[in-house]
Amino acid sequence: MPSLVLDISLTADEFLAVYQGRANRVLLRSRDGRKVSLPAHHLRAHLDHAGVCGTFVLDFSADGKLLNLRRLA
Repeated sequence: MPSLVLDISLTADEFLAVYQGRANRVLLRSRDGRKVSLPAHHLRAHLDHAGVCGTFVLDFSADGKLLNLRRLA
């Protein structure tokens, strides 16, 4: 299964745009330079008072469907 490593650093204020309805996707860049447009609701499980910060692995199918997003560090 294909995967990408993402270093995510979103503050709580930046994520607030999702709750206010001003954003529903987050544009990220993987460590190998690929751009990823991720539906923001996939990050909610990793949101804390500081925001979403850490290294994540995004597993996806051959046709690009998200299978799993897990925190590494």
